[in-house]
Amino acid sequence: MALSLIPLVVLAQPFAAPEAAPAPAPTPPPAEQVEEQVEEPAEGLNQTAKTDPEPLDRDIIEGRERPGFNSELPVEITQENEGAVRAPPPQAFSPDQVPIPDRWRLIDAVTDIEGNPVIRESLLDPYNQNTYKGDRPINPDKVPWLPIKGDDWFFVLNAISDTVYEPRTFPIPVGIQTTQDPDRLDVFGNDFSTVLSQTFIVGAALLKGSTAYKPPSIEYRLTLAYNVNYVDVPERRVLFVEPSKGTDRLDHFLGVQEAFVDYHFTPLDTDRFDFISIRAGIQPFQADFRGFLFNDQQLGVRLFGNRDNNRMQFNLAAFWRLEKDTNSGLNSVVQSPRDDLVFIANVYRQDFLIPALTSQFTLAYNRNREGNDIEIDDNGFPVRPALLGDLRGRDYDVFYLGYNVDGRIGRINITGSAYWALGEDRNNFFTGEPADINAQFAAAEVSYDRDWMRFRLSGLYQSGDSDPYDNEENGFDAIFENPVFAGADTSYWIRQTIPFAGGGRAVSVNGRNGILNNLRSSKEQGQSNFNNPGLWLVGVGADFDLTPEVRVSANANHLWFEDTSSIENLRVEGSIPDDIGYDLSASAIWRPKANQNIVFRLSAATLISGDGFKDLFDNLGNQDEFYSILANVTLTY
Repeated sequence: MALSLIPLVVLAQPFAAPEAAPAPAPTPPPAEQVEEQVEEPAEGLNQTAKTDPEPLDRDIIEGRERPGFNSELPVEITQENEGAVRAPPPQAFSPDQVPIPDRWRLIDAVTDIEGNPVIRESLLDPYNQNTYKGDRPINPDKVPWLPIKGDDWFFVLNAISDTVYEPRTFPIPVGIQTTQDPDRLDVFGNDFSTVLSQTFIVGAALLKGSTAYKPPSIEYRLTLAYNVNYVDVPERRVLFVEPSKGTDRLDHFLGVQEAFVDYHFTPLDTDRFDFISIRAGIQPFQADFRGFLFNDQQLGVRLFGNRDNNRMQFNLAAFWRLEKDTNSGLNSVVQSPRDDLVFIANVYRQDFLIPALTSQFTLAYNRNREGNDIEIDDNGFPVRPALLGDLRGRDYDVFYLGYNVDGRIGRINITGSAYWALGEDRNNFFTGEPADINAQFAAAEVSYDRDWMRFRLSGLYQSGDSDPYDNEENGFDAIFENPVFAGADTSYWIRQTIPFAGGGRAVSVNGRNGILNNLRSSKEQGQSNFNNPGLWLVGVGADFDLTPEVRVSANANHLWFEDTSSIENLRVEGSIPDDIGYDLSASAIWRPKANQNIVFRLSAATLISGDGFKDLFDNLGNQDEFYSILANVTLTY
């Protein structure tokens, strides 16, 4: 520590040229000190002298005052870290120093010797300071045609390229009127198909206010998505309702995924920036942590905010569901919205019930009045009403009561969801009579982190309908699910759609990017169905961050039908085993720049059929295994 004081002493001396004066002769120490040093026994060369530190001189020494400060020193503050220097008060700084209101003007002031800016920006450079990425405010002088005032408006431009190549196998029914191969007389044909999909997403936002420390005061956002997809299957009447059309399809669509205005009210607490905002237009919304109930981009109005230093957040939202394009799943604004309304109220509370745990309480209401509608999708298949039972349209009212949790208990990470669906279906398609809805859902995932590894255990329960002909529907169904759970879209069961051949025309057991067995005609265009077999799932998984750029994951799930009564009646079979099978998957993610701008993903999954799946489905080769491969490249600006 004594060495650190030497520079201070040297800097305190007046500067002089080396030849100005000879070096002064060293002053001999007092005799008492010499005697004391001689009598001190030598105990080794590495021994440190044990002397008490001299008291600090706190008086002001002439010529060493702090700049701009000539009064007495402030009152001494006792600290445990002795030797620390107290920060000077504001009076110690020169009045010539003017505070800069934000960090952007500070960057503009950084110049070289000739006065040229050191930090330059480029439209094609998303990493350094860039006005098009919202890093710097808009210069109103350069865009006089924009109706903005002030120097705190920002423009944010986003662009994404999402490329998917997906070879897969799944049970494909043989066409009724004609087949691709005249020798095929079985119910199921070849099971191999290929999907190529390219999506370009471009979004732009104009917002006013700070972008880092508090929400903007107002925001305008527009996001467009253009998708081109190609599908090749081995059988007819899979892609088109007309048997005369072929077995491949090239399609494209432009969808509006975001178009909203967000107005930020004056902060309720200016010290903590608690706020309330209202957002109107097409906007994303996720009702729970993992997207089990409602995870979509829909037309609506949302009032949201926080309180208590962001320990509590809330949402009050109402959505008027838009029609979706059949093959891309994007929003179609050229069609009239559906007669399907969703109202959601939820509240999040941090450190409840215990610290490090966030609890969420949800109340949702889905009002559907599409009983008199007949909707045909872009490929010619009826989607409303679904071609099940009496083929009549349905109106329904469903209330969802939910509790969700996310956080940790000690070193154990936990995420869980539980929903109870209550309501009325105006037409049970088995009986043609009204029926009460009473269904349940629960899912949980616990994980443990050890260094660069995470080990996961998952479980899910979806109630099924045990008696389709009574006046109660007990099969749980969501509004629009898109779950991040049990492997997400790496999982075979979540990624692939299984056609319910032989019991419902143009109806699937599950939906693409969905985990529930709901017997819908379409997740995007169909109605919720509470006459379904339900699901049990138990799974294990692990994530391995091998490097900051590479992550490898593996998942193994076992699936069962919760109750097969509904599919037994639709297939007119006496009994169907409940074992769906084992879903095994693995994936690898490579981020060469250690960020999200360039992401390569490769995954593979297989479904080893159980007795129930074998009873329901087959293929031309009588194979018990189905597989799915997903190659994905995502580029983000």
